Amino acid sequence: MRTDSFWSLIAEMKKECGQDMDASLQWLTEQLTARGPQQAQNFHDIFHGYQQLANQYGLWNAASLMCGGCSDDGFIDFQAWLIAQGREVYLAALADPDSLADTEAYGGCQFEALTYVGNTVLETLTGQSAYDSMDPAAYDALVAELRQDITYGEGIGYPYEWDELETYLPRLCAKYLEPGTVESMLETGSTIWYSGSPDIQKARAGGPPQRGVPQINMNMEGM
Repeated sequence: MRTDSFWSLIAEMKKECGQDMDASLQWLTEQLTARGPQQAQNFHDIFHGYQQLANQYGLWNAASLMCGGCSDDGFIDFQAWLIAQGREVYLAALADPDSLADTEAYGGCQFEALTYVGNTVLETLTGQSAYDSMDPAAYDALVAELRQDITYGEGIGYPYEWDELETYLPRLCAKYLEPGTVESMLETGSTIWYSGSPDIQKARAGGPPQRGVPQINMNMEGM
């Protein structure tokens, strides 16, 4: 299984099951079980690679709006939900998280069980863990390959605060943010990110990205 067959499987799942996440999980489990252990491992590795590549501050800002707040674990579950929307939605969200204003926010925008389906199938078939069976060097090469299809949009690696959010995600803010929320948060001194984190301080150094200025996008670490 490579990227095209991975996304074809996701698209077929979406076609067969729509927004029914329980049915989607059951359908995908049956498909991977029928394909055997190696395909289950491959699906697991590709899925986690795409999750890693979606680990971006700007996307987390979008997830917080759509989910009504988003913890570390909640963002992982959001990444799984995003992948379940299919290749087009996933790639568009990394190019511009505000594009998610066009995607229906069902199921709380979180799909935790989908993260583990490849591992569950492999354990059922062989008794082995997909996490333990993952080859680190091969996985790193896979992530580099998956990265080639992704165009990260401007600002995706920046953790936006309340007074910056409506400029970066105007459509999502208009759709999900209650009127007066930004003003209220600023008055009370509430922040979206923990300002004491060295990672946040580093990511926010220099302020929000300027329009038309190329940015270096990196996966978040230590969050």
